[in-house]
Amino acid sequence: MAGSALEVNSSNWDSAVLKSDKPVLVDFWAPWCGPCRMLAPIIEKLAAEFEGKAVIAKLNTDVAGDIAGGLGVSAIPTVFIFSGGKAVARLVGVNAEAKYRDELNKLIGE
Repeated sequence: MAGSALEVNSSNWDSAVLKSDKPVLVDFWAPWCGPCRMLAPIIEKLAAEFEGKAVIAKLNTDVAGDIAGGLGVSAIPTVFIFSGGKAVARLVGVNAEAKYRDELNKLIGE
């Protein structure tokens, strides 16, 4: 489906996130997390809106806990935004859709 969030895990983390030539928003979530389910439609909407300009990804912490742990994720949902392989923003909990959009727009110059 065009414009849907990319699933990232331990096997594609480096290539999809750290080596991306575009800003990358990563939603750290888990299937059992209620607030994560509340955030999911916002993430999908952003994926469609920023297609071609930024990568919007989801990382299931139950599957790739090593990455979440390495970044100090202690509560979910947590959203990181990466640019040039570095974390440049960290948003914990469910934030307003505009907050995610504003953070991405800062990086893509819009």
